[in-house]
Amino acid sequence: MEDVAPESLTGAVIAAPPGAVERRYVLALALRALKPGASLIALAPKDKGGSRLRKELEGFGCTGEESARQHHRICHVKRPERLSGLDVALAAGGAQFVDALGLWTQPGVFSWDRPDPGSRLLRAALPPLAGRGADLGCGVGYLAKAVLESANVTRLELIDIDRRAVDAARRNLADARCEFHWADVRHAPAMADLDFVVMNPPFHDAGQEDKSLGQAFIRRSHQLLRKGGVVWLVANRHLPYEGVLGELFSTVTVKGEAEGFKIFEARK
Repeated sequence: MEDVAPESLTGAVIAAPPGAVERRYVLALALRALKPGASLIALAPKDKGGSRLRKELEGFGCTGEESARQHHRICHVKRPERLSGLDVALAAGGAQFVDALGLWTQPGVFSWDRPDPGSRLLRAALPPLAGRGADLGCGVGYLAKAVLESANVTRLELIDIDRRAVDAARRNLADARCEFHWADVRHAPAMADLDFVVMNPPFHDAGQEDKSLGQAFIRRSHQLLRKGGVVWLVANRHLPYEGVLGELFSTVTVKGEAEGFKIFEARK
């Protein structure tokens, strides 16, 4: 809703995200976009921010009703003439530079305020790469930045399903070798014959562990690589990735184990 003009909507319904900073940001965006007196319906699971929705909306100066539906909380409020604390919430939840990452990022993006331990380990283990490659689930560009340190990399495709992550990666990597894609990796833009793929595949969907998601990333990487191409990936030690890696790739080597993670190099 960042691009919606202020006071241009006559109503809105939002599913509020679970993270507190991100949730207040989304609520602030919605309220900014509404005309005074317009209706806002916001809902969330009670254990993922729903129990705090009403208080947060009241903090912006809203009044209204709250109802419960199974495990959700639903708030129905009217946008007041004057809003409180809007600028603070928008600044806190918007794009920002985080020193711990050395990158532009945004609340709600994966590991938005610090390096993910798995990505940090994979970044340290990566050899200088060469040719054309892809970063699947690129996030804000933390791994890609290390990949691009090699002058022998001629092209890097960065793909992520989170539009905010892609915007941040584009801002962080002002490099003509990069091409950015806001897309689902499992159905990524057509490409083939890549020399390498790097990734820290996700294994959660809507807050629930989903091992098949990471396995789908592995299958997709195999489709993208040329014969002899290599994928470098990091995964939590408990995830069942060895089976699909061994099924698809001619060689699979564990390049490191630390902090509950494994680093794999697999060659097609």
